[in-house]
Amino acid sequence: MPDIKLVALDLDDTLLRTDLTISPRAQAAIKKAVALGTAVTFATGRMYKSARPFAVELGLDLPLITYVGALVKYVDGREVYHRPLSLETAGKIIDFLLPYKYHINIYINDELYMEKESPEGARYANISKVPVHFVNDLRETLQASPAPTKILALSGAPEIAALLADIQQAFGGQVHITRSKPYFLEISDLGATKGQALAGLARSLNLTAGQVMAIGDSWNDLDMIEYAGIGVAMGNAEAEVKAAAQYITLNNDDDGVAEAIEKFVINRNIK
Repeated sequence: MPDIKLVALDLDDTLLRTDLTISPRAQAAIKKAVALGTAVTFATGRMYKSARPFAVELGLDLPLITYVGALVKYVDGREVYHRPLSLETAGKIIDFLLPYKYHINIYINDELYMEKESPEGARYANISKVPVHFVNDLRETLQASPAPTKILALSGAPEIAALLADIQQAFGGQVHITRSKPYFLEISDLGATKGQALAGLARSLNLTAGQVMAIGDSWNDLDMIEYAGIGVAMGNAEAEVKAAAQYITLNNDDDGVAEAIEKFVINRNIK
């Protein structure tokens, strides 16, 4: 069994339970793993300011991989790197998305911007627990702002599946396009993926892929699960994620993260 020295955890539907909390068992497993010398971090599609409180709760001190890998930043605020979309590309994507009339989020300087209130936007804000900046025109806001970290389109699962095909045809190879949930379509810089960010973090720690474990549930977790020496899919993961994983654990409400850390990190280190 590999000697795991770095664990990367997705948040929603992975470490977080349905009520968006971390279970006592998961907290204990993470803290035990760290005490045994294994580093733990997050690799999430969430905004940095949305992910940071969970890292503080767990006492993590590694850089957090946020925005699907577009922003990597320590809990204390030190930035490792930021890979935003170019303003030109972001503008083209917004122009492409607007005719669909789906809800759109844009993220600038770790702030959330929406053009209008909607059920999809309200659901997102409730999950992320960050303030929302409502603007009259997303295109105008984009033109007057620094480059955005990510763009997110929200709608029903069938609509997002169809949009995924359309936007891949229009922008494939120019940007990173993925889904974090069946109804969330994420668009980021081509080099901003969880797998690339995790590989960079591992290199900075002088670790090989074989010393890394990644745990996730959705399509935006695929490349980090494929990269890691031990790629773990949650019991509630999408079928493609389970197919790519070396191990399938329990679901997020049954302590799947804790079970995997106990199995591959804690029990291995008990002599």
